[in-house]
Amino acid sequence: MHSRAVGLLLILMLLSACGSRTAPAPVMELSQPKSFRQFDNNKVYTVQRGDTLFSIAWYSGNDYRDLARFNNLSAPYRIYPGQQLHLTQIDKKSPEPIGQPTGQTSKINANQTVDRPKKQAYGESESAQKNSNQTFRAQVSRWLWPAAGKLVGRFSLGELGNKGIDIANVRGTPVLASAAGKVVYTGGALRGFGNLVIIKHTDAYLTAYAHNQDILVNEQDWIEAGQKIATMGDSGSSQVMLHFEVRYKGKSVDPLRFLPDR
Repeated sequence: MHSRAVGLLLILMLLSACGSRTAPAPVMELSQPKSFRQFDNNKVYTVQRGDTLFSIAWYSGNDYRDLARFNNLSAPYRIYPGQQLHLTQIDKKSPEPIGQPTGQTSKINANQTVDRPKKQAYGESESAQKNSNQTFRAQVSRWLWPAAGKLVGRFSLGELGNKGIDIANVRGTPVLASAAGKVVYTGGALRGFGNLVIIKHTDAYLTAYAHNQDILVNEQDWIEAGQKIATMGDSGSSQVMLHFEVRYKGKSVDPLRFLPDR
């Protein structure tokens, strides 16, 4: 009887704690799928079940088109658990990347959500064609705030913490490029980010702009710092806001370390 009474008391305490929550549960889905340690200083990555070429590119700090080129992959970019992918340019003397592992029979189209609609033609817009000879700068010359609004979420070092910052404002608020660079992704292939824009600024730095309402740029467009790239929305989010991340060699870093004081 004593143990039953203790168990009932614990249940009542848990119910009381749940009922007293007034603030919404924190959103922590944005960057959970991968540990960044899996990519630290690695030149080769072993594909795991559920991976896509895009997700591997995102967490390793690459453009998925570059990964496809490094590994001689063509659309629809089928990859397999156990397959090894080069994360950097392959030396011509190096062996070709491993294909389907020995004994592997099940196939996974691991990039179905990454393929771009035909009308986008991989983002080959007129501006991308005109600026095809541009190259990445050695370093970011200046950083700008990506949107006006209230800071409602801060960066966290925790494994399941917020990997960027969140800025809330009204729907349609302009979303701006935080620095000059090249658009390497637009779309909704990464769960939890909604309509997403990713810009590559140097060989080491990427920024991500999530939950947009409208995306105003195309993949492979070269853009300037402060250029309008999207409008704020709530795609993939419970409120209208911009989720903004800065990644250095694939690792999330605190954007407030780079952004100027307001």
